[in-house]
Order: sequence, then structure tokens, then C-alpha cells
Amino acid sequence: MDKKGHESHEHNYNHDHHHHEHHSHDYNGKHTHESHHEHHGHKDHHQHENHDHHNHGSHSGGHDHHDHGDMVDDFKKRFYISLIITLPILALSPMIQSFIGVDWRFTGDLYILFTLSSIVFFYGGWSFISGGISELKEKNPGMMTLIALAITIAYGYSTMVVFGWEGSQFFWELATLVDIMLLGHWIEMKSVMGASNALDQLVKLMPNEAHRLDENNEVEDVPLSALQNHDRVLVKPGEKIPVDGTIIEGKSAIDESMLTGESVPVEKTDGDEVIGGSVNKEGSLKLQVEKTGEESYLSQVITLVKEAQESKSRTQDLTNRAAKWLFYLALTAGFATLFIWLFLGYSFDVAVERMVTVMVITCPHALGLAAPLVVAVSTSISAKNGLLIRNRANFEGARNLNAIVFDKTGTLTRGEFGVTDIIPAQGYKEEEILKLAASIEQNSEHPIAAGIVTETNEKDIELGNVTDFESITGKGIQGYVDRKKVNVVSPGYVNNNNLSYDQQVFDKMSEEGKTVVFALLEDKLIGMIALADIVRDTAKEAIGTLKDKGVHSIMLTGDNQNVANWVAGQLGIDEVYAEVLPDDKANQVKRIKEKGWKVAMTGDGVNDAPALATADLGIAIGAGTDVAMETADVVLVKSNPNDVVALMNLSRKTYRKMVQNLWWATGYNIFAIPLAAGVLAPIGIVLSPAVGAVLMSLSTIIVAINARLLKA
Repeated sequence: MDKKGHESHEHNYNHDHHHHEHHSHDYNGKHTHESHHEHHGHKDHHQHENHDHHNHGSHSGGHDHHDHGDMVDDFKKRFYISLIITLPILALSPMIQSFIGVDWRFTGDLYILFTLSSIVFFYGGWSFISGGISELKEKNPGMMTLIALAITIAYGYSTMVVFGWEGSQFFWELATLVDIMLLGHWIEMKSVMGASNALDQLVKLMPNEAHRLDENNEVEDVPLSALQNHDRVLVKPGEKIPVDGTIIEGKSAIDESMLTGESVPVEKTDGDEVIGGSVNKEGSLKLQVEKTGEESYLSQVITLVKEAQESKSRTQDLTNRAAKWLFYLALTAGFATLFIWLFLGYSFDVAVERMVTVMVITCPHALGLAAPLVVAVSTSISAKNGLLIRNRANFEGARNLNAIVFDKTGTLTRGEFGVTDIIPAQGYKEEEILKLAASIEQNSEHPIAAGIVTETNEKDIELGNVTDFESITGKGIQGYVDRKKVNVVSPGYVNNNNLSYDQQVFDKMSEEGKTVVFALLEDKLIGMIALADIVRDTAKEAIGTLKDKGVHSIMLTGDNQNVANWVAGQLGIDEVYAEVLPDDKANQVKRIKEKGWKVAMTGDGVNDAPALATADLGIAIGAGTDVAMETADVVLVKSNPNDVVALMNLSRKTYRKMVQNLWWATGYNIFAIPLAAGVLAPIGIVLSPAVGAVLMSLSTIIVAINARLLKA
């Protein structure tokens, strides 16, 4: 991670005490240990071992969410049972019998037909009826309302016919409609499995117990909810920090990558503040509790995510918008048909039969499969390309994006150090400096050390033998390579010892946000090594492609302006917002939306979650935190910014295919509704339900074939 938020020459480079300057605020503008560092970065996968997946934390309220998998199985079961019952319904329907030219009528056959159809209606159709009711409550009719209308009318009318009303019954129509719609919903839900609840994931970050110390320093384990402000708590190495607090005794490196994305564990000691949910890596710590429950950092992020999710307009996807119009059309055409037939002097029985036919036909069977089949194909294509789509409606909208906001660290950059420059002193070669520095760095766990060692691996440089390796406070690290004394030290050490170096080159590198360390041989300066967070090559390609498409790329980062400008320069991004605090990220996205733009946000850390939830499309990088992934609409599994471009292309193709399918599905209606309404009745042509059934099957088959033709 670049040493963000402070100039490189303040970098006290030594391995046991690695300082960051922390100057930043919590949400209320108070001073907390939230570094200005880009709160954000490459995830250390050790966090997953620590996930208490069983634990819902103290403030979860134990949300028990309906398991997605259970719902898929439920639709599957209802589909198969309804399908089996449909076979005798078809055989018993007088209309189907006359269509295939048989007569299987017997006494009481219609009562059996009524009983079987009632099972299909109440068991198979229940999800649609309850879904329709809740859509109507929200005054936003969609697919569920349309299906509920068609099956309720078909069932109600057919039941009246069985019990004495003049007309013909539509039980076969009801049963086949329920079957196809259940099949469609099952296919769709199966293909978008895995969407789960963002807030549950946030809550899982918190441990559920803490070791509280009493007056005699005895430890007692208490639930998190029992902690009060100013209680003292013990945190052992490897444990999660239970609450926001201040260290009163002890020293350790704290891994905050989960929360802030800062990939470098931060050294903390007495008087420093720590955030609940971060991981204590090395030493034992005693803390004083400063914030509990609602006030803690994580709770505030949870609240921000909740607010953003609630305020995000619930966009309906394409099928639901089409279904809404068909619902209004069914009602209008149905009542118009009834009144016109009555007006022309026909009996009420005949007029009602016409009306029912029109209303049932307006809900096309093919509509049930038009979208689900495209969704299934598009989801499997996207999964192969490393895109997990969690919100269909927002994914459909990706084709219209005007602006994409990228978080910097971990998204545009890798979130890990790499060597960018080696400046040798006179008489020394770059390789020699690298070899000596890496030789003594190979024993260090530090991210800077890792960056230098990786560089020698890439250049195939053999490392020397090290003896007497030690880390000396105020001196960086020291060791003997092939019996010669080598130090790798911070700028502070070099200045204190009045060693001369090229100040101009150093200042330029520092301004670009690079961390500079110095190599000494026998106490003599032999060169400078500059390191920075390495920019992803794929990010450069992606931003170039987006530019060609006329999509505006924007960088949003908590890092300082110089670092942000340097990275933006390498990538060709024109608009940069730096030093942005977590809650401001969401506001910045809102401001961009207010320009009337469609905005996507790409990020990977807990502090990006509110912004991901606010944007029109939230895109999480797969290497990021679970919380970011849970809040996003799409997850890029390969952490490749190029996939943002692939995502927009796939969205465009998927949408086009859906529109085609909806025309095939509803085109049949445009043709069948007037005929069913009896426009051609004066010349003796009324659409017989049997012919309607054949047309309906045809449009369903066309829709199924067309969906298969979707290519990435």
C-alpha cells in the first residue's frame, strides 16, 4: 500500500514500529483512528478464516432471511406437482377432447376437473397471487399481478361454468399458464442464485464475545452487548477487536484491511484508537471501550448502506415493465369487449365469455419464459467471463452508463507495493543495490520488503547470504551480506546522519506518493529505491476502451491528492476526487448522479459499501471484502477492470435479446386479442381457444430458441 496520507520523508522505516500519520475523522467529524489512507485495498485472504459465519453479532437483531435455495426448490417442487396434475386436467377438458377428436366424457367428470384445477390454482398459483397482492399494495403492478389476474379470472369463470353458468371452462388454460410461469420463475431463480443479504455480512464481521477485565484484572468472557463505555477489554493475538476503543496497554500490528482496505497492518500502541472488527495480529492489547453499539464505525457503515439501499429507486426490470402495460391492457380490453358485446345486443353469458377469453389471452404463456430463458443464458455467459450478477434490473441498466467511478487502491491498483525506481549513487549499478537491499529484506515480513524481494525474483537476481540480521529502532534494518554491513533505512535516518543524496529526485518521487528507502553499504549511501502501489495493466486498457465508448471515468480515493494525480496520470483519468472520507464517497456518487448521469461505482472495501449501494450500478472487485461484494449488483470475480467493459457489452446484448423475446411473446397477443374480442365475428371468424393454444405454443417455442441464440 502506498504510504498514504503522509509524505514519504516522514516514513519512519523500521520494521517493528511502522508509523502512519493518522489524521482523519469519523462520520461525526470527530478525530478517530481512521487513516486518511485510502481506506481500502487488496484483501488479505486470512480474513476468511476469521469469519464467524455462524455468528450474527450483537446488533443484528438476528435477521432470519428466507434462504434463496429453499425458494428455488419450492418453485421446482410446485412446478413438477402442477405439471403432473395438468395431464389429467387436459384429458378431462371437453375443449381439448373436441380438438383431438375424442369423447371421454362421463358423469361428474367436470367435478373431478374442478377439484384437480383447484389444487393447481391454490398450490401452484399461490406464489403469483400473493406476489400480485404485494405488487398492488406498492401500486406497482408487474409480472405477478398480470399472472394473478389471468389465473384468477380463468379459475373463477370456469368454476361458475362447472356449477351451472352458460359457457365453456378454461381450466386447461389455467393449468398450462401456471406450469409455464412456475417453470420460468424456477429457471430464473436458479440462474441468479447466490444473491444474499449485505447487512448480514457486515454484522458477521463482529465477534460476539469479549474478554472484560474487572477491578482485579481478572478476565471474564461477556457478550458484546454487555460492554459499557470505559470498560477495559483484553484482546489476544489473532483475535478480532470487539469494539471501537483506545489502547491502554500493549503494542501490536492491527490488520484493518477488512474495514479500511489499508493492506499494511498498522502498528499501534498506548493511546492509539482501534476499530471493532479489525484483527489483532501480534501482541496482547488492553483496550478501553470508547464506542459501543450504534456509535461504532461498523454500525455507522451499516446505517449508511441501509439508507442508500432504501433510497435507491426500486427499478423494475424489463419484463415487469412489459407486464405492467399488459395488465392495464387486459383490464381495458376485457371491459371494452364486455360492453361492446352487450351493446350489440348479445346475452350477458356470451359477453362475459368473450371478456374472460380476452383477459386470459393477454397474459401470454411465452412471457413467462421470455425473460427467464434470456436471463439463464446471460447469467451462464457472464459467470464464464467472471461476472456474478446479483441484481438483474440494475444489470439491464448498465447499457446506458455515462460515468464509471473507480476507487483507487485495490481496484485500479493492486493494493501491493512494487519497485518503481532505483536511483544508484555514483559508481554503483541498479542490480547491485537491489541485490544487497533484497538480501537483507528477505527476512522481513514488511510489505516494502516483499516489494523489493519480488523485484529481484522478476529480474532473476541471486540473493546473498545474510548474517546478523536485526531490526534497529531508528535505523531501519541491518545485516551482513557476504560479510559486508548493509542497512535499509528511512529518509529520516539519512537526514539525521547528514548523508547527501539527490534532494530534487527524492522530492519528485515523494510528491508522486512513492515511498523511498535508502540502501547503505558500510554506512555509505549507495542508492535510493522508490516503491508504490502498482497500477493494474488491465485498468489502463479498460479506461482507454471506456473513453472510446464515450463513458467518463472518475477516480475517487481517500488517498492524498499527489498520489491520486500520479496514478490518474498513468491511467489517463481526467477527473479525480482525492482525500474523500468513507461517508463522502456515497455523497460524491450522489452529486455525479444529480448531473443526470447514469453512474456505476467500482470498489472493494467496507468503506465503499455505501457508495456501491448509492450508485445506479454497484460493481465489486472479487479480491475485495465480503461486505463490498454483498452490497454490489455485480461482482468481478477476476478483479479485472476490463470486465467493466465486458459487463456493459453483455448488458446491451442481453437487453436487445429480451426486447426481441418480449415482442415474440406479446406479438401473439397483438394478433390474438382483437380476434378473441370478436372483431371479425360479423364475418363468422371468432378465435377458437384451441387455435389460440396452438399459436401460444408456437410463440413459446420461438422465444425459447431465440434466447439460446444469445452470444457473449
